[in-house]
Amino acid sequence: MIPSSSSLEAMFGRFRYRRFWDEVGDRFPDLDGAVSTRYYAENERRLFTEHFPPLAGLRILKTDLWDEAKNTRILAWASDRGARAYGVDISAPTVLQARRAFRGDPLRCAVSDVRDLPFADASFDAVYSMGTIEHFDETEDAIEEIARVLKPGGVAIVGVPNRHDPFLRPLLAAVLQAIGLYAYGYEKSYSRRSLRRLLERADLRVEAETAILFIPGWLRMLDLACHSWCRPLAAITGACVWPFAWLDRHVEAVRKHGYLLATVVRKPGIQGEAR
Repeated sequence: MIPSSSSLEAMFGRFRYRRFWDEVGDRFPDLDGAVSTRYYAENERRLFTEHFPPLAGLRILKTDLWDEAKNTRILAWASDRGARAYGVDISAPTVLQARRAFRGDPLRCAVSDVRDLPFADASFDAVYSMGTIEHFDETEDAIEEIARVLKPGGVAIVGVPNRHDPFLRPLLAAVLQAIGLYAYGYEKSYSRRSLRRLLERADLRVEAETAILFIPGWLRMLDLACHSWCRPLAAITGACVWPFAWLDRHVEAVRKHGYLLATVVRKPGIQGEAR
């Protein structure tokens, strides 16, 4: 049977997408140690502590491994506290780099796509997807897969760029995409309401709506650039990051205005049930 033109186009699109992220995984610098990355990690740890069950013994899936290879190492942090960590990433270099972040219990990982997860139904107690599902058109497919592999009663945290970020990061990202200077390729943003609707259509029950990274997007990008290529200037950008981190720690109201929405959902049912 000869594939249709639309099927061939979809296959080629997936190939180009995988090749793009393979190249990013190979060439992108490690962001660990930047002041804004420490702020990011602090936000993620708060999400895990406040919204996931106790980490000891928790089977948790992360829908990309960028953080483990290049950024906050949040899944390694959870593993150090007893979680059983699983992850997928479409980029083979990123998967290889992510494995190195784990000191004790190994990362159970695969080169795969969140739109077609290589796991059985109801496999995980928790799913963490931060900054993954906005990078392609089939966002609904990814959410359906997250719901499928989550156990009844399980919790997922799903994060996407905040369309109403007060510092206009989506506009900055759109301009950089238009001129070919955005390192993360194609990216969409969402309002809190539109994200909620997507999740509810997958029969996931919204339990909390918050956000992370209350900081101008340009400052985060500048801090990472200085950390990677001009360390002396990173002291200046790091000092500029500090007031936003302080506000986040001490003024809870600002958190909902972060540039990454974080919506907490639960799959209906009783934890431990078979689907």
